[in-house]
Amino acid sequence: MKKSILIICSALFVLTSYNAMANKEHIMKPMMNQTHSAMNDEYMKAMDKMHKPMMEGITAQDPDVAFVKGMIPHHQGAIDMAKIELKYGKDAKTRALAEEIIKSQEKEVALLKKWLENHKAK
Repeated sequence: MKKSILIICSALFVLTSYNAMANKEHIMKPMMNQTHSAMNDEYMKAMDKMHKPMMEGITAQDPDVAFVKGMIPHHQGAIDMAKIELKYGKDAKTRALAEEIIKSQEKEVALLKKWLENHKAK
């Protein structure tokens, strides 16, 4: 009986793992086959640069510190993406929005970093 349960559990694990990998390939394959421009590559790099520090930041035990540490890379990611818009974008309204984002997010990043420095000093 115990062997049967072990075999069934093992089979379910293998099938579940295979299904998860198949779904990931199904989702990722169209993106991998697309031709990416320099702009697309820059956006992807900006997103990659932002995600790991955001996830690491929110693991802090103090909820305020977790919020601030998560928001700093989040805002920096917005700045980086806005700069890419200014480099490649043509629409005047979108470019103006990108400029506003850079100005406001740079101020917020500075504020968040200052808060974090002051909070560590306590």
